Amino acid sequence: MTDLILTTLDWVPDSPRGYVRDLLIRWALEEAYLPYRVETTPFDTPEERLPFQPFAQVPWLTDGDVTLGESAAILLYLGDRSEVLMPSDPQGRAKVMQWTFAAANSVEPAIFGTLFFGKDDPSSPGRNALEAFMKRRLERLDAVLAERDWCADQFSVADIFMTNALRLLDGHDILDRHPACRAYVERATARRAFQKAYSDQIAHFEAADAVRTKTAS
Repeated sequence: MTDLILTTLDWVPDSPRGYVRDLLIRWALEEAYLPYRVETTPFDTPEERLPFQPFAQVPWLTDGDVTLGESAAILLYLGDRSEVLMPSDPQGRAKVMQWTFAAANSVEPAIFGTLFFGKDDPSSPGRNALEAFMKRRLERLDAVLAERDWCADQFSVADIFMTNALRLLDGHDILDRHPACRAYVERATARRAFQKAYSDQIAHFEAADAVRTKTAS
């Protein structure tokens, strides 16, 4: 079987490290023990990514003749490769797909919008509306996760995407008010595959620092 190829950036600044979305794909591949290798695309020339990803984003996955971008789509594609990532029965698959899109469309935008677009006056109507929207989403998610360990019946790609969304709140005290969500993130990020994927991504960009330093000297 040909190795899958995960393409990510050759380098990023310090702040997004640990959050660049190739982490999600690394995590899924490690969970399923699917063989893969990592290739890179230049950080400084986004136009080179356009033939592979219409918005010049990373990551993308190559599987033989198939090239696929968008993290949620890649995760679901990998779910078809391994029941570790998504069950094969129709009901189980439906639950995983539902929760994957819930993470991508209902939870992550609420968090991202509040953190990155709600930085105006804390008393402004826009800021208050964004925070209230995120609070409602987290309260509903907290109620679900108080009753079970994972979004669907077993750990799946839905949990990879959902955990990544909730990790955007690292460094904030918001999850302290949603204990089931916090416990969920801790449970997910304690998994061997996450730890491996995270350390590999950090090592990847740290190695790139040395190359850039040598090139600049």
